[in-house]
Amino acid sequence: MMEKKKINFIGGLIVLLLTSQLSGCASWFSGKDNSEKPAPLVEFKQTAVLKPLWRESAGSAGDYVFTPANMKGSVYAASHDGYLSRYDADSGKQSWRVETGKKLSGGVGAGDGMVFVGTGKGEVLSYSDDGKLLWQSQLSSEVLSAPQTEDGVVVIRTGDGKIFGLDAKDGKRKWVYQRATPALTVRSNVGVVVTHGAVFAGFAGGKLVGLNLINGNVGWEATVALPKGATELERIADITSLPVVDTREVCAVAYQGRVACFETQSGNPIWARDISSIAGMAMDQRNVYISDDKGAVVALDKTSGSSVWKQDKLFARKLSAPVVRRGYVVVGDVEGYVHLMLIEDGSFAARAATDGSSIGSQPVALENGFVVQTRSGGLHAFTIQ
Repeated sequence: MMEKKKINFIGGLIVLLLTSQLSGCASWFSGKDNSEKPAPLVEFKQTAVLKPLWRESAGSAGDYVFTPANMKGSVYAASHDGYLSRYDADSGKQSWRVETGKKLSGGVGAGDGMVFVGTGKGEVLSYSDDGKLLWQSQLSSEVLSAPQTEDGVVVIRTGDGKIFGLDAKDGKRKWVYQRATPALTVRSNVGVVVTHGAVFAGFAGGKLVGLNLINGNVGWEATVALPKGATELERIADITSLPVVDTREVCAVAYQGRVACFETQSGNPIWARDISSIAGMAMDQRNVYISDDKGAVVALDKTSGSSVWKQDKLFARKLSAPVVRRGYVVVGDVEGYVHLMLIEDGSFAARAATDGSSIGSQPVALENGFVVQTRSGGLHAFTIQ
């Protein structure tokens, strides 16, 4: 019988899981990525300062990637052990901490005065911004990413590739979107982007879709990358990170594939470039910024896709997706360092250490800086001076 195969990126390892439906047996293969040692940190003349604002502990992430959320001056963070906490974004003072009683698996989503977390058993929990449980909904598979909400709809992606639209009032299902997936896919914590009445999501096989937020209908589908190569492993071209969106264009990047931008309304292609990324990208008014799978940060012109700069001194440091803050590009790495690069040329401007554990999730923008969450559960907020 046909085998189901999945690549699992957990703790920075590439693992191939082969599960036979006939025998129920499983075997594990460790990929070459595990043997690459992070490049040593280079010396540079510091031109900016990453000043710590505050530091707190949300609890360990375990084998998952947890992303904090910023809503109306508060930071919300969760842990695999089931704790959900609220902190003041300026001081880090904890407002409340609740024990959900569940093993959480997805980062925090927040919006419209509500906070959302997911579990490995496919449950979604909704809390008010003062920590009271509002509702719980059961979905089809584990929740590995942060739920998103807009206009009374909560959108959640599950590990089996489905996207659910739930009523924000009571968690009842409004719609579900699903599509066929290739035999071999990358297991990741990729979620969705919800903005301006639409849902944007990338999929295995290099596809990007735009859905109607209210009913889940497909507005358009586009191809970011096409699988290529002689083996199933070489032919993986999955979008394992969030797309980036503005009013004119939406861009996405695929592992072993390309980065491509499309018209937001129609899905018509604008440009594409060969590049491979697991972590993802950011965008501002001029450029898109990509953390590629080798540890380089690449800036491309948003209009044409032409190269602007490349910072390649972070080889194999397993970078987070970047965020743009106050004229700088910010990334975290596998050893818990935060790197600050000038937006004009990618040169290093500042560096700061956290707690030594991996920063797997994208830094989250604050009004006066940004916050990162480490694998060991540390929340570290910085301002740029």
